[in-house]
Amino acid sequence: MNISASFILYLATFIMGGCGLAYEYTLSRVAADLLGNSARQWALVIGAMMFCMGIGADLQKRLKDKGLLDKFIGAEILLGLLGGCGPLALLFTYGMAPTYYIIVQYSFICSIGLLLGFELPLIARLNSVYISRLEVNLGKVLKMDYVGALAGALIWVFLLPRFFTLIETAFILGLLNLSAATILLLYFHSQITFSGRLWTALLTTILILTCALFQARNWTSSAEQYLYRDRVILSQTTRFQHIVLTRSKANEISCYINGSLQFNSADEHIYHENLVHPAFTLVPNPRRILILGGGDGLAAREVLKYPTVKELVLCDLDPEMTGLARNHPDFIKLNHDSLNDARVSILENNALVPQDQDEIIRIKNQHQRYGGRPEEVARVTLVHLDAASLLEKLAGKFDIIIVDFPDPNSEELAKLYSRIFYRRLADRLAVDGIFVQQATSPYHAKEAFLCIGRSMTASELTVIPYHDNIPSFGEWGWWIGGHRERWSENGLKKRLEQTKLAVPTSYLTPELIHASLYFGKNQLKTSENEINTLVNHKIFTYYLKGWQTGY
Repeated sequence: MNISASFILYLATFIMGGCGLAYEYTLSRVAADLLGNSARQWALVIGAMMFCMGIGADLQKRLKDKGLLDKFIGAEILLGLLGGCGPLALLFTYGMAPTYYIIVQYSFICSIGLLLGFELPLIARLNSVYISRLEVNLGKVLKMDYVGALAGALIWVFLLPRFFTLIETAFILGLLNLSAATILLLYFHSQITFSGRLWTALLTTILILTCALFQARNWTSSAEQYLYRDRVILSQTTRFQHIVLTRSKANEISCYINGSLQFNSADEHIYHENLVHPAFTLVPNPRRILILGGGDGLAAREVLKYPTVKELVLCDLDPEMTGLARNHPDFIKLNHDSLNDARVSILENNALVPQDQDEIIRIKNQHQRYGGRPEEVARVTLVHLDAASLLEKLAGKFDIIIVDFPDPNSEELAKLYSRIFYRRLADRLAVDGIFVQQATSPYHAKEAFLCIGRSMTASELTVIPYHDNIPSFGEWGWWIGGHRERWSENGLKKRLEQTKLAVPTSYLTPELIHASLYFGKNQLKTSENEINTLVNHKIFTYYLKGWQTGY
């Protein structure tokens, strides 16, 4: 009897340990998706929950031993309800009453933290009836909690995202929490004083969370609609990011990643023509092109206008992003089927990039030909790999490298704007090659924009800035350059001032390229001189300061 009772308590501890850690992850992810600055949000949320767990662990000493099991099960039922419903409640609050979001967020965090803090001390007190030795009791209870936490982390990271959205995951965690309460109610029914009330509360909560689980996607769409001016037509959470598409009354498509606008169909051509074509005017007959980022296929659309291109490697970390670009009708209409209408090879993000260039391209299918004879068809390779890893593993040199990353609005993205990253990029750039990078706004985030240029220069590259106005974004900037031994700043500027466009464009002209090289008086003046490294994340600091305060 004693062994069986202890086993049931250990099983409950295992389940609760997994759910507890997963609650922390889920609330942290919600905060990061809504507020940005993921590293800071994860640290703050988990730190606040751990603090409240400590308070809860201390407060439990005030609970008398009489009816302790009833109190514990009641706390678990409440925890399941709050943990399951919390993320959806936060999403609705952020959309409908953003002023009160932080209050609501930390109310959930503190409440869940307090309830989690009750668990281990109460389990140990209940188990002391069956195992009297304190060191054995605590050792086994803590062991099961820590093992459960590991299991919860693995399931949250690798299993749940494959089948469920983040909001659905929260409801599943709540139901798992309630399963532990159910086990305790069934096994210890003879020792429970208010069995009927607890069963009523438990079954009611299970019913609420089950119904919510089946309605989660509809409710999530309704909640997200408050976050966007236009109608949401797609909402998809991948392993790496949250993607939303909206359609306006004017039939304009906007794409958002983690809440940040990536493009609007009305003016994306201004951005992508500026990103691609100036570089092509500097390189005669470019054959091998590398695009880092750009999983929407819009930069590839512009690249594949050039008949001299024989090979295009596009690296985007998220296979679901490139999947949308290849299969979603709105993406296909915008990118002109650029990721399908060529010979396509896909290397998944867990595959090593071969060092032999004969192996890296495995032809899967052939469709539209981009100029020339059949043997001159452009080969397009989609690589689902971290860009920094790709630069280390990919062999050969590229005539043009186009860097189309999201803005450095997190510490994870900041590493892709670091000096070491640009050194690796330089290793993959041909001697006469050119690279170009989107570099956020030189007006709203001037110091971040200039930090990018300094970091490139510190990597033995010659670069110059240029800019244009994009209605959806405002003033926007890019950096373009090449190897220092081949290019000078004056040489780059002179060549761009004399440029001619070899392919048709919707917006860009040689005159606009020329004008884009010039900035207003003192617009790029700064007293800062720091570069961005893997350690200091200086660009992230500049970026936050710029977009929060403006210049």
